[in-house]
Amino acid sequence: MSRIKVELKKKDVDTIREICKSFNNLPGELINVLHKAQHTFGYLPAEVQEVVARELNVPVAKVYGVVTFYSFFSMIPKGKHPISVCTGTACYVRGAENVLAEFKKNLKIDVGETTSDGKFSISCLRCVGACGLAPVVMVGEKTYGRVSPEMVKDILKEYDE
Repeated sequence: MSRIKVELKKKDVDTIREICKSFNNLPGELINVLHKAQHTFGYLPAEVQEVVARELNVPVAKVYGVVTFYSFFSMIPKGKHPISVCTGTACYVRGAENVLAEFKKNLKIDVGETTSDGKFSISCLRCVGACGLAPVVMVGEKTYGRVSPEMVKDILKEYDE
């Protein structure tokens, strides 16, 4: 997948600088800065990472390493309604892979991708702490439990606009 070049506006750069400043530009606050930046921009393209690195006086490679190590961070834009399928042990044993396959089939995208209309994206999680409800799917902040492949179309219909 080729990298999309993002052109940051001056106000975006200023916003990133303010985020860094709110954590006193301390290198030890890198993860907190990245969390806040992702919350603000929706994802962390290389251009955002470069400004963070400069403001915290850390190498860009270190920022990139943190962004790529932690699955919470994303370098690609997520859909308006991000779908996360838990593939932890309990969910996996109870059929999460079939639920995931059904989402991929219905949306015609793979894990890590976003639909062309920007409405949905799919990712996998390791555990959401609701093992008794396995398999579990989250759409944004809403949690769905005991999800079967047959339920996928109805879940997606809830987000028709």
